[in-house]
Amino acid sequence: MAKAPVLTPRADDFPRWYQDLISKAELADNGPVRGTMVIRPYGYGLWERMQQEMDARIKEAGAQNAYFPLFIPQSYLTKEAEHVEGFAPELAVVTHGGGKELEEPVVVRPTSETIINDYFAKWVQSYRDLPLLINQWANVVRWEMRPRLFLRTSEFLWQEGHTAHATQEDARDYAAHIHKNVYAEFMENVLAMDVVLGRKTPKERFAGAVNTLTLEGMMGDGKALQMGTSHELGQNFAKAFGTQYLSKDGKQEYVWQTSWGSTTRMVGALVMMHGDDNGLRVPPRLAHTQVVVMAIKGDEAVAKVREVGAVLKAAGLRVHIDDRVDTPFGRRAVDWELKGVPARVEIGLRDLENGTAMLARRIPGGKEPVALDALAELLPKALEDDQAQLLRESRERRIARTRDVSTPEEAVEAAATGWARIPWAALGPEGEAKLAEQSVTVRCLVAEDGSVPEADDAPGTVAIVARAY
Repeated sequence: MAKAPVLTPRADDFPRWYQDLISKAELADNGPVRGTMVIRPYGYGLWERMQQEMDARIKEAGAQNAYFPLFIPQSYLTKEAEHVEGFAPELAVVTHGGGKELEEPVVVRPTSETIINDYFAKWVQSYRDLPLLINQWANVVRWEMRPRLFLRTSEFLWQEGHTAHATQEDARDYAAHIHKNVYAEFMENVLAMDVVLGRKTPKERFAGAVNTLTLEGMMGDGKALQMGTSHELGQNFAKAFGTQYLSKDGKQEYVWQTSWGSTTRMVGALVMMHGDDNGLRVPPRLAHTQVVVMAIKGDEAVAKVREVGAVLKAAGLRVHIDDRVDTPFGRRAVDWELKGVPARVEIGLRDLENGTAMLARRIPGGKEPVALDALAELLPKALEDDQAQLLRESRERRIARTRDVSTPEEAVEAAATGWARIPWAALGPEGEAKLAEQSVTVRCLVAEDGSVPEADDAPGTVAIVARAY
């Protein structure tokens, strides 16, 4: 009788496969309050690596990290009408504290535009204070009606950037810089994720923004996931909070602003874009463990595993030594397979006699014997090849499962298995509303050549249409 699979096969039930993998790869558990999650050490290690890579790129873009309070006076949110309307259904509001009813209810941070603008108004006095470039790593709360671990939770972790500029052009260019040179560069070159860069339609824009730039990724089941956004806020918040500066000409001017964010949703994307029926496949540049060196059994193997691990660490690889010979080797191998560690170096007594190890590569699959003294030279190149393979696979999947269509009806049909591309002139807001009735959305607008259009109605603009998480 055949063994039951460790995970529900993706082709049988993709959502169940996702939940199985989150649990069995020890990424996260459901929290005690509906919609919350406990991120386990292996999952948090992935987020930490994402933080490190993103933080370096954000700082290269000139932003500095700061921290603002979790609690925001409810009155702050009412200052920007579109903003509060957009977030009203998701707000968690505190009315009591210290055993007493609060004089003013406070909102648990859903995003920080309002409270940050209150301080920007204090900090910005003249053109010499601009640009003001701030980033925050924090948690936020948006009361989620249909939670799913990492993808939609009532509390999640993220970074949110907030900037103030002297001119509209400076703000526009900075939002575009974050979009392309921070987010897209990180997602493609570290996460090995193919993403489409575009602008949101007015219906899909961030509440309070005049333009939203987005990055959309195709998951393994053909659905879309919004990976990150960068917003031009115009002067909406500046006028609401009185954020002005004295220009070089001696005039009081309102600042122009941006905000931008990415979240722990990227961990869910990692699972759904790269995972297979055997578990995760973690891109080597991201992996906090790139290589696990495993002793099959025996004290001699354990000693050699520790020696090889030290050599590989000295070669610059991120290595974990698994010398738990009191736990069956097969069980450990399956566990590392589930966790998606890019390479396993397996050493047993027979390998020691031959001066070799068995190298198992998670991304292309398969095993082969390799001389022990060749590992330090071979592995870095192999891992780079595996990194490139994941990006190539994700791009090929998107291209293969995207159809050019000419009507909303054809777009809905294409969205059953992938994405559709339809001229925005043929769809428009009316067609977008029809798609929404079928739970299909316009993920973004792109130019015919794949670049980001400068306006919604730019000639040749194409809508990317899909079902989405």
